[in-house]
Amino acid sequence: MIMIPDTHLECRLIAIAKDAKWLMRALAEARKLGLKNWCIGAGAVRSVVWDALHGFTSPTPVEDIDLVYFDPARTDIEADRALAASIPEVFPGARWEVVNQAGVHVWYPAPDGRAPVPFVSIEEGIASWPEYATAVALSVDEGGALTVIAPHGLDDLFSMVVRHNPLRATIGMYRERIARKAFPQRWPMVTVHP
Repeated sequence: MIMIPDTHLECRLIAIAKDAKWLMRALAEARKLGLKNWCIGAGAVRSVVWDALHGFTSPTPVEDIDLVYFDPARTDIEADRALAASIPEVFPGARWEVVNQAGVHVWYPAPDGRAPVPFVSIEEGIASWPEYATAVALSVDEGGALTVIAPHGLDDLFSMVVRHNPLRATIGMYRERIARKAFPQRWPMVTVHP
């Protein structure tokens, strides 16, 4: 499925991100690492947007900051862990999680039980994240311009709808995440599809 970019929602996402000082600092710290094809996404972006849509004046705590990149020449999980440990804290209590999407097939099971197929791009990796609303990421260039990566579009994110993305996560994994993340308790206007 090819998504036609919704420039209105992209502009809205960029404006919201620019107002989130901790996220902009995280993007700046990530850029310093010099990784290939990198971005920050998932819960960090989702939380910032849903906080803004709820009118929250303080950011909702995030468990981790997902920094992903795509480099087939560098697929050592331990190197990613060491890199994550080297990045300074930008949000109290949030740990950095650095994952090379070119190596995910080594440790993440395919939902159908078959051997997972390697991703061919960072967009393909992001497209496989468990919910469509969290399959969104941002990067920043040296001039401060933000780029949005949203393989499934931004409708679910801005509609505050959580739906299972079956590309990589099983329905069981999805349900476990829904129970653990407690989206409606954190953001009351969110609708979760079972």
